[in-house]
Amino acid sequence: MKEISVKEAAEAVGGKLCNGGDSAMINGVTMDSRLVKAGNLFVAIKGERVDGHDFIGQVFEKKASAVLCERVPEGVTGPCIVVENTLKALQTLAAYYRKLLDVRVVGVTGSVGKTSTKEIIAAVLSAKFSVLKTAGNYNNEIGLPLTVLSIEPSHEIAVLEMGISDFGEMRLLTSIACPDYCVITNIGQSHLENLGTRDGIYRAKSEIFESMNPEGAIFLNGDDDILCTKKEISGIKPVFFGFGDKNDYRPDNIVPLGLKGTEFDVVSPHGAFPVKTGLFGSHMVGNALAAAAVGHTLGMTDAEITEGLKDASTIAGRLNLIPFGDGFIIDDCYNAAPSSMKAAIDTLALASGRRVAVLGDMFELGTDSDNMHAEIGEYAADSTIEKLICIGENSRHMVEGARNANTGVQIHYFPTVDSFLAEKDYLIAKGDNVLVKASHGMNFVRIVEALKA
Repeated sequence: MKEISVKEAAEAVGGKLCNGGDSAMINGVTMDSRLVKAGNLFVAIKGERVDGHDFIGQVFEKKASAVLCERVPEGVTGPCIVVENTLKALQTLAAYYRKLLDVRVVGVTGSVGKTSTKEIIAAVLSAKFSVLKTAGNYNNEIGLPLTVLSIEPSHEIAVLEMGISDFGEMRLLTSIACPDYCVITNIGQSHLENLGTRDGIYRAKSEIFESMNPEGAIFLNGDDDILCTKKEISGIKPVFFGFGDKNDYRPDNIVPLGLKGTEFDVVSPHGAFPVKTGLFGSHMVGNALAAAAVGHTLGMTDAEITEGLKDASTIAGRLNLIPFGDGFIIDDCYNAAPSSMKAAIDTLALASGRRVAVLGDMFELGTDSDNMHAEIGEYAADSTIEKLICIGENSRHMVEGARNANTGVQIHYFPTVDSFLAEKDYLIAKGDNVLVKASHGMNFVRIVEALKA
């Protein structure tokens, strides 16, 4: 980060500086005592199981410049910025720091596809600019301010993922990030429990526009039935991306290369140009279109965008391809919603060889959850897969949907991950193409690791 003094940080958050050190400089911020380096500000946050205040003495031994805390433990003599609430102070400090930076920010949100789209946009922009991107899914009320505070003076663009589950949360995130450009991937069915309806989800997501640059740009999925109706937002005409002919950015001449990637032409207001990418699956093509739209808006050429898309990839848990004998494990286990489940099943269908879908519960779907799970089971059974393995309490309804489809696909059900792992060697063979997908709380990463072993 750009260095600021301890005194400046204390003033920014309205904290009381104890034990001197006001002229010391802060060169980074962390809330993990194990990662503290000389010159860092350590943020002591009390969690459900661990209280960061217990490690304040240790971080000063590592030559931390100061600690942001709610109380000064007995015997601590290092500089402490004392505040009422360290989480709120962290957010306030990040918002202050954002205003010090001469950097353009791309904010990415949506019900599904946020992380993949963030990764692809960052890959494209990196072909021309010095780019910082959200690490993994560091996209919430803690992760986003820490990401903002990690922006260096050398960075020209920051691509920030912004995830929420309730009203008001995006308002906080956008007040910290102050994005110049906003991307919404879709309005799906995730978080219906809190947000009620898809219109409610849009209202919560659209809070992203409240603190954006009024002279910035907005990019929306034009294939989404809610987003496509937004012809103007806060005086800004959105740029639409998607497969429909009315979109500003759309694909043409799509050639799937199986799990090796995709070739297609990007059709844009500036003309058409061909790209070849290692990204596979139709939804990844849509994410690539979003990246192309952002790239053009930031002044990139067709050739630069093509170069960025060639090198674009996803991260673990997001359609990550892992060799498995002559086949692959498709690790998409970080999260799940009905739309992303269907997209992942379509991706599995691209594989040559035996195709096995290991699917688990989807959470936060509200009152229609049973029917949504049944619909996914039927969709999977109607695809070209040979075997469907359903795991979890809610996934019983997937089994019902698959059996009602009556397509001849092999169907297996396990109530827990452990019960499946005990039988996995009888159901999956090296050389299979195995999709592993469920909501994060199902901990399907255990399945991926077991298959890799």
